[in-house]
Amino acid sequence: MKKAELKDAVRNYVADGVFNGSMPAEFNDDMKLVSTRLMDSIVTLNMVNHFEELLGIELQAHEVNVDNLDSVNLITGFLAEKAGITE
Repeated sequence: MKKAELKDAVRNYVADGVFNGSMPAEFNDDMKLVSTRLMDSIVTLNMVNHFEELLGIELQAHEVNVDNLDSVNLITGFLAEKAGITE
């Protein structure tokens, strides 16, 4: 998987899990999700499980935090680093 494909997968997950399949017009990849409480803990944990399985990685509890998961760009960068995706 390439980083662009991963970003699309994250964006799609957020669209479904946070916005019920329809992104708002003002959405952008830097929009804060966790710190603004758009994405709650249940959605966050489900997303973590989904991407752990998809990418064959394991995230540590201390890594599942606002610093790594607060926007599509942060999530994509964090997951790409954990999975060794460089391009």
